[in-house]
Order: sequence, then structure tokens, then C-alpha cells
Amino acid sequence: MGMNEVMYDIPSYLIAAGLFCVMCVSIFLGIKLGGRNRSFKSDASKEQASSVQASLLGLLALLLGFTFSLSLGRYDQRSAEVVTEANAIGTAWLRTDLLSDARSEQAKRLLKDYADLRVEATRVTAADDGQRTALIAEAETVFAALWQVAVDETRETPNPVTMSFVASLNDMIDALSSRDAAVKRHVPELVLFLLFGTFIMLGGVVGYSSSIANVHPGMPVYAMMMLIVVLVFLIIDLDRPRRGLIEVDQSKLVETVAAMQP
Repeated sequence: MGMNEVMYDIPSYLIAAGLFCVMCVSIFLGIKLGGRNRSFKSDASKEQASSVQASLLGLLALLLGFTFSLSLGRYDQRSAEVVTEANAIGTAWLRTDLLSDARSEQAKRLLKDYADLRVEATRVTAADDGQRTALIAEAETVFAALWQVAVDETRETPNPVTMSFVASLNDMIDALSSRDAAVKRHVPELVLFLLFGTFIMLGGVVGYSSSIANVHPGMPVYAMMMLIVVLVFLIIDLDRPRRGLIEVDQSKLVETVAAMQP
């Protein structure tokens, strides 16, 4: 991604599976540590371990809610940007009919090429950053030619009609920039590391408190772990456009481009 992110190139399911395994190891180490500290198995130490465990659960719940909200917000923003760009391209296409005949035909051809490139970019995974960047650069080149058509038309016949076409092109290139920025925007990796660290520490405390209480972590503990791991997977998957199971719906843009017939 060119963003110096450690985890972005690692598949979401591998991160979730690795987190589950590390959590199990953390519980095991907590049990071993609690078994060695037999002299600390007083009521006060048990109460202290339970208090720390409850605090970590509360902190983890807060981090999960905050991080899920961030990732869902970015997903919603990407979905909205697709609709915004589709509408901008559709508006520009309709306004090409307001140009002179020769330039109208040229503008339609260039706009169709531009729209096809934008659709093609949606089919490129975010992992193929080089190809996606090349497609954006190619689209900007086509847009430059389209803009020149608008400039020539405006200089020849300056009126509100031609200016409306120029305005639609402005909206279109703004939509491209906004959508590209939305694709690159993610939950800060530091937040994810803090979430993972809290999760792992909770595992150690659960194992330790279970050991000093002379009980073995039961099915509810592992069910809680699985649920948290699933939530972490959803957070990461939502935060990665065109990489995981959850993808932004591109149908609005595809339908708009399909309707653009000369």
C-alpha cells in the first residue's frame, strides 16, 4: 500500500487465526504462572485478579466498539463515494448533449473511455497498488483530454450551458480524488495493535485467575475468545476494500457506465 503498514498485506483470516492461537498460548502461560505462585492464592489475590480481569474486559469492549465504529464508518464512506462518482459521471454524460455536435461526439467518446477505466479500477484488488495507480493515472490523462474539449467549447461559445458541463467535469474529478482517498484511508494500525495487546493480556489474566481459583477455563471462556476473534476479523475485513469477504457494492457505477451508449 505504500503506507508503511505491517499487517495490511497479511490476509484477514490469518491475522484472526494467529490472534486466536496467541490468545490460547497466553491463557496457558497464565495458568502456568498462577500454578507456580501458590503462595498468592489468598482471597485478596483472587479478588484482585478478578478485578483486573473485569477491567480488561471493559477496556476490550470499549476498544472493540471504537474500532468497529471506525472501520464501519470508512466502509460506509467508500460506499457513498461510489454513488457520488457514478452520479458525477452520469451528469457529465447527459450534459455532453449540450455541446456542439462535433465536440459532443468527442466528449462522449472520451467520457466513455474514462468511465470504463474507473470500472476497471474497481476490479483491481487493493493489494495490486501498482496496477490501480496506473489505471488512475490513465483515467486522469483521459480526463485532461476531456477537459480540453470543455475549454475549447467554453472559449468558442461561453454561456451558462457550457459552464454547466465544465462544472460537471469538476465534480467528476473531485469524486475520483475523494474515492481514491477513501480507499487508502484505514483504521490506524496503532489502534489495532492496542486492541490485540489488550486481547492477549486478557487471556493471560483469565488463565492466571482460573489457576489461583483452582478451576480450568471452561467452554464459556473459549466461546468468548471465538466471538472476539470473529469481531476482530470483521473489523479488519471491513477496513480493507477489495481484499476480504466484505466488498463495497460497485453496482451503481457499473450500471451508470453500462447505460452510456453513444
